[in-house]
Amino acid sequence: MLSEREKMLRGDLYNAQDPELTEMRKRARKLLRALNASAEEERLEIMAQLLGAMGEGTWIEPPFFCDYGTHITLGKNVFFNFNCVVLDVAHVEIGDNVLFGPNVQIYTATHPIDAETRRTGLELGKPIRIGSDVWVGGSAIILPGVTIGSRTVIGAGSVVTRDLPDDVFAAGNPCRVIRQLA
Repeated sequence: MLSEREKMLRGDLYNAQDPELTEMRKRARKLLRALNASAEEERLEIMAQLLGAMGEGTWIEPPFFCDYGTHITLGKNVFFNFNCVVLDVAHVEIGDNVLFGPNVQIYTATHPIDAETRRTGLELGKPIRIGSDVWVGGSAIILPGVTIGSRTVIGAGSVVTRDLPDDVFAAGNPCRVIRQLA
């Protein structure tokens, strides 16, 4: 039988109130309080404890928020500007040299569309993958299950509802390809 965490990471319906998941979120909240109150010289150590993995040169400007942290994998030279949110109930994989403007929100978490199932309180998530050399403009929202190709630029305020290829500028709500970059 699968644990609730295993179900969550597989994208199956799971109970978010499971004791293991509750403890993991409490751990993340404690680390987030420390990160968000940290001086610059202590931030890297806290980030290393919070995140699943991070490459050299990665930086997060507080405040920053996430569910677990451990399901977030960051490449080298990733930069999160102020007030970013990553709901990491599924894996979030981010390549190298990626820039996030302020207020960017990355949501792997979702709920059943069917009202009867939703009333059970069960949740699910879908992983998000972002390639290398991507720039995500301020206040953009990336929805569950999306993959963003390398060298792509997302315009500020966009709502990314579906996959985007490499080398495009995309913007809008819903976000759509505006032009090819290469």
